[in-house]
Amino acid sequence: MHRFLWLAPALLLFAVPTSAATPAPVVAPRTAAVPSVTVVAAGDIACAPGATVTATTCRQASTARLAASLKPNRVIALGDLQYPNGSYSDFLNSYAKSWGALKSITMPVAGNHEYQTPGAAGYYRYFKDRSPGAKGYYRRVINGWQIFVLNSNCDKISCADQRTWLASAMAANPSKCSLIASHHPRFSSGGEHGSSTFMKPFWQIAARYGVDVALSGHDHDYERFALLNPSGQRSSTGIRQFVSGAGGRSHYAKGTTVPGSEKFLSTPFGVLKLTLRPAGYSWQFVGTNGRVLDSGTSACH
Repeated sequence: MHRFLWLAPALLLFAVPTSAATPAPVVAPRTAAVPSVTVVAAGDIACAPGATVTATTCRQASTARLAASLKPNRVIALGDLQYPNGSYSDFLNSYAKSWGALKSITMPVAGNHEYQTPGAAGYYRYFKDRSPGAKGYYRRVINGWQIFVLNSNCDKISCADQRTWLASAMAANPSKCSLIASHHPRFSSGGEHGSSTFMKPFWQIAARYGVDVALSGHDHDYERFALLNPSGQRSSTGIRQFVSGAGGRSHYAKGTTVPGSEKFLSTPFGVLKLTLRPAGYSWQFVGTNGRVLDSGTSACH
């Protein structure tokens, strides 16, 4: 049985905690959440300013147009958003000129390339109004879904502290449906990077609290998995991993197929569209030509 109970306020896409010093707000009577909201998710996006656009590289403008055309309520940007090193200048002169049009609704995720600028300073400066700062992990609520954005750069921050936060935040904020987002995937059949074993402890916490979906990038492809437990075994109460790293930078070839992989696309560029409902979700992977190349629907646990 899922351990979460849905407690989301009506019609709010984001819930932001108040400080202890802030007077308690007047709470209106609860009504049902909106029927659905649209979330677009993609990572591994923008080339350096002035880089040559080809059929297989630097297609961030195309994916940004696609993302905007889907009319999302929120965007989850899954890391490695600005190559090669996530400098503030490069963010302003490349990412901002494509996906920057969606910045006001973006929930950013820190990738490893962001940290090629010390402390990911360019990333945090660019997203200063969208991210809480240097630790890079935070919680939001979208239509009753608890969303836990993780910083999977465990060589740059304390992931032990982050796991303590995650367990506490999940225990304190139950809901019917929930999602984790990180740059590095627990499971991936991508030939460049593949699965990330260091994400297993995060998945163990997520599984304990009945998380439904995991979003990641890192490998420049699209992949969808069956419901899996943290060890990679199929489970009716498992987590569904989506790798959505076809955001524009380049393509990676497929490696060895990981058990549980149900769909893998090394091309084309595209984005994952999620439709979040109070008790379930639907997904589509949409290519830049507008074609839906993968789709499905699932209830939350």
